[in-house]
This record gives sequence, C-alpha cells and structure tokens, in this order.
Amino acid sequence: MEETTYQQNENGFTLRDYIHVLFRQKDVVLLSMIIVMTIVFLGLKMETKQYEASVKMLITASKSVESPFYKEANQSRNVEQTLTQSEIVKSDPVLARVVMAQGLVNRPLDDEKRYASSLKARVINLKMRMLKRKLNELSVAQKEAFLFRRAIENLKISIRVEPIRDSDIFTITVKDYDPGEAAILANVVSRAYVIYDLEQQMAELRLKYGDKHPKVKYLQDNIEKMAQNLDGRNLSDIDAIGTASVKIVAQAYIPLEPTGASKLLIFIMAVIMSLFAGVILAFIFEYSDQAIKNPRDIERALDIPYIGSVRRKRFFNRVLVNFKKKRLSAYGHSYRSLSEHLYLLMKDKAVASLMISSTLEMEDSSAVSGNLANYFSEVLKRKVLLVDADPHRPFLHRLFNVGNEKGFVDCLEGTAEIKDAAHAVTENLSVLTAGKTALSSIILFDPLKIERVINAAKTRYDFIIFRSSSTRSHKDPSVLVRHVDGLLAVVEEGKVRKHVFVNAFSDLKGKARHTLGVILINRTYPIPGFIYERV
Repeated sequence: MEETTYQQNENGFTLRDYIHVLFRQKDVVLLSMIIVMTIVFLGLKMETKQYEASVKMLITASKSVESPFYKEANQSRNVEQTLTQSEIVKSDPVLARVVMAQGLVNRPLDDEKRYASSLKARVINLKMRMLKRKLNELSVAQKEAFLFRRAIENLKISIRVEPIRDSDIFTITVKDYDPGEAAILANVVSRAYVIYDLEQQMAELRLKYGDKHPKVKYLQDNIEKMAQNLDGRNLSDIDAIGTASVKIVAQAYIPLEPTGASKLLIFIMAVIMSLFAGVILAFIFEYSDQAIKNPRDIERALDIPYIGSVRRKRFFNRVLVNFKKKRLSAYGHSYRSLSEHLYLLMKDKAVASLMISSTLEMEDSSAVSGNLANYFSEVLKRKVLLVDADPHRPFLHRLFNVGNEKGFVDCLEGTAEIKDAAHAVTENLSVLTAGKTALSSIILFDPLKIERVINAAKTRYDFIIFRSSSTRSHKDPSVLVRHVDGLLAVVEEGKVRKHVFVNAFSDLKGKARHTLGVILINRTYPIPGFIYERV
C-alpha cells in the first residue's frame, strides 16, 4: 500500500536513497555503459594483434682505432651515451639496409589485412584506395622512391629502443603482425646496426692508414660476413657478438604470445569502468537537477508537510477511481490511502472548504481534486461540491463529462445560483464547472463575491473542494486562498524546480488559514519491489 507519511526526522541518506538514485538514473548508467563499451569494442576491433621480439645490445665503447669520443665514452658510460647510440638504430642508413635486405618494399600495401578483423579490413581497403589513387599520379621513379620511404617509415614506427637502467645495455624491440617476421626483423635491425658501427670504424681507419692496412681489411671482412647474415636467422653466440663497439648479447626469438593485455580482459575492465563512470554520472545528474523528486525535497524547500503521493498511471492520469470496486489498482490504492489521510487532517483542523492548487499548468490538479471529491462522496458518504475555479484552463467539465454553460464565474457574477449551476454527478457529489465569461479574473475574484458563493455552498454541502489556477501563472489562487479553510498543494515529480515551488507557494502559505501539505503526483518507484523490501 502507498505510504502516506514521511519520517521528517530522517535527515541522513540511507542505502535505499543511494539505490533509488541509481535506479532513477538507470538510463544515464545504461547509456554511459553502452557508449563506453561500444567505443572500447570498436577500438579492440580496430586493433590488429601484434607480436614483439627483442634483441639486447651492449655498448663497449672500444674500437679498432683510438678516438677521443670513444675514450670519453669508456671513462663515463651514462644514460645519455646509451640513448645517443640507441637513436642510431632508428637512423635511415640502418633501416634502409634492413628494408633492402628483407625486401620490405615489396610487401603488399595491405599486408595488415591478412591479420585484421573484418571491420579493420574495411578501413584498410578505404585507405588503400586512397593510396593507390595517389600512386597513380606519380611517375615510376617517384613511385619507387615513395614506396621505399614508406617502408622505412613503417619500420621505424614498429621499432622501440629502450635503455636498461644502470647499465650499458639497451634493447631493440620490433613489432610485426607475424611472430616469425618480428623475430627476423629484430635480428636484422640489430645486425644492420652492428654493420653501421663497423663501417664507421673502417672509415676512420681508412683516413688514418689507407685501404691496404690489415685492420681495414679485417673490418671489411667482418662487414661482409655480417652482411651475409641479414636473413634474420639465429647465429652462434660468438658470431652474433662480433667485433664492433656495439655487441649483440641476446638474439631475438619467435615470441609465443601477442603483445598487450588480453582483449577479453580489456573488455571486462571496460565494463567495470563504464559502470563506475555511469554511477558517477548518475549522482552528478541527480544532484545537479533542482527538480522536486521526493518528499525530502518538499519538506526542505518550504517546510510544508508531505501528505502523500499518487503513483504514475501507465496510460492516462486524468481518470476517476471507482472506490466501490473490491480490487483496486496501485493507482487506486494511492488515492484511497491519500484520501483517508487527508480526511483525518481536515477533520482535525475543522476544514470544510479546501483549495487545491498546482505550480504549473501541466500538473494534474484536476485528477487529484476529482478523485478526492469522489472518495469523500462515495466512501465517506459526505455531501461534496467540487468547484472548477480555473476560468483560464477549465477541465472538470471534461473529466466528469458535464456541460460548461454555467458555472463558478456565473455564480460570482450573480447571474446564476449554485443550486442551478451545479451538476449532480452522484447522490453525494456535485460539480460546479468553471463556466464562461468575458470578464477578467481580477474583477471576478472579488473577496465579497467569493465569500458569498462559499457561504451559500456551505449551507448545502459538507465539503467544498476548489480546483484553482496554477499559482505561477495567475493571481486568482492568492485571492481565493484567503476565503477557504485549507490549502493543499499539488506538485508533479521531476517537473517543478525547487525555487519555482518556493516562489509559488510561500505567498499562499502565508495567506492560508491552514496549510494541510503537499501531494506528490506521478510518483515513480524505480527500485524493484524485491530489492526495496531488503534495503
């Protein structure tokens, strides 16, 4: 059954409050999760699996010819020197030798497509079409130069050179879509780097001794021998070490696993992080939204008691509940519980005339006033007059399917009496519609006229319920509220901002004889029942 009371002394947030926020903002949570997981999923699909193979290199800083540079390096081996040497690995002379030795320029332009997902393959096809159009515009020589340069740049991107801390060793790591190719390229790059170093030594020796010197011949033989090993196959440790000032201390082998974390693990982490982000966004949206969403907001905004709420009806809220039915829907139970609680308040405060007012035009004060009047007349067997005091947007005549030729405004003008203008809907319920007039409500809502109509109604009815205009748009309620016994405010959940509610009802509260409280309509209960009962 619908709760009609609220614990006003409960100022702190409970676990249920936090769960309520999550379920209320579930669309934000779900949308953020969908967006993040979609982005991650597409990112993983666009990422082609690659393998890494590494070679360890040692800088000895000793050469076949003495040089001031190498003497200095021998005396002070530091990270800067290691980084300087490592940058040479990615230089054009070294990489050009690798490209020529391995025929990388002859690799298919869309080589990645063999290993890529279907989604990435489509992107590759698009890039290839653009690249081929560009190549068609070049001459044969220009095309060869472009493809050679492209092969060098692609190789350079796939190489990573990293020094090992507190040592003269650094690693050359090469990535490739094929694990075997990754190992071959890593070995070839390291050997091309060694050849480059030997060539530098030989150039210095030639300048000092000439081409016939034994040391020059020795180095030339070593260069030719190392050049024969640019096929990438593994060598013996002694052959791999060589005579250069940089030495291969560990050759590359075929990697067994692709680089990076498992795609499944990444996706699971993305799910967790997207849920976390969704929860944060849910609370940001909830607490940045200044609309009234729960009874606590009502009581804190204007210190007005919360009487009860009406559940959101699935299809159409402006319906009358048949309280004589043995089985009521959740919507009907909301009105029954609310009506019982309101009747006790009215009886305690001796309220015979009640004004029901809403903040905005869209709020459904018509259904509230109609169902309360219906309950008092059907269940409590009291004589009730329901008055449509909103000449701007009359609605009760449509709700009860009665005429609107004469009504409340005619009674105020003195051209009709209540007994003639009111429509007897049931034995105990009569409806006085708004009526039609060309006069301004400022003239119509004269205090003397209102008092005369209310006094006349009290002689015939036990309760008089006025459905007034919205407080934000019209001044009529501020006049009418002075002449009734009680004020009841209607607020639609999630539609009225707190400051609007305060501005609209603070004036009425000061003028009303008794402010019974606030009804929260179209109330939602996002927490599923089986969870709500356990938290």
